[in-house]
Amino acid sequence: MRITLVIPTYNEAENLPHLAEALFDLPLPELRLLVVDDASPDGTGQIAEGLNARWPGRVRVLHRAGKLGLGTAYIQGFRLAMEEADAIGQMDADFSHPPAKVVELAAALETCDLAIGSRYVPGGSLDERWPFWRRWLSGFGNAYARTILGLPLRDATGGFRLWRREALQRLPLERVRSNGYVFQVEMAYLAHLYGLRIREIPIHFADRRWGQSKMNLRIQVEAAYRVWLLLSQYADIRQQRKSVQSKPSTR
Repeated sequence: MRITLVIPTYNEAENLPHLAEALFDLPLPELRLLVVDDASPDGTGQIAEGLNARWPGRVRVLHRAGKLGLGTAYIQGFRLAMEEADAIGQMDADFSHPPAKVVELAAALETCDLAIGSRYVPGGSLDERWPFWRRWLSGFGNAYARTILGLPLRDATGGFRLWRREALQRLPLERVRSNGYVFQVEMAYLAHLYGLRIREIPIHFADRRWGQSKMNLRIQVEAAYRVWLLLSQYADIRQQRKSVQSKPSTR
């Protein structure tokens, strides 16, 4: 299976080389990385280019003009990755997502369209060093999005995912508007609306090893109100789905 992991970066110079080494040590010979760098001041984009010297042909870099946001980074990355990969992945560059779990996510695609590395299914966990308020906020954010959108997922906000190309191609990526971390919720909602088969694989979500977190209050506020906007944004698709489900069987 040809797998391309799309990895958005902004100031991840310390993490990216270690992450690439961990990923290319996996028993996945057709694994490729697509780094989408938003003109990182710390030189992450140039470091990404240099990785091709060690792993020729396995690292591609998309350089963007500035800090344009997570959502657009993934959408651009998805479109490029779908040109050549059988499966397209999403992964943070900061080691919050365990690289070894990519193997398990890839195996899960034998029986599903979308495999999610989940913190909230049995066997999943959060970094034990997180303070109570951060654990509570993470859990509340998930419950908030799941309840409002009616998602049958335990981890709707996680960003560690592997999609079958055919499944990703079914989704109307041109309609995606979320550009912060709520992008993950919007994509999960679309997967649900389009009836994709989803499996959640338990992971341990660790705190980043190096660098600073991109999460802040503005991003959290955006996520809270954007979840409600998704209901109206995709009302037509939701209605179409209800109409199909309500049609009597001809058998």
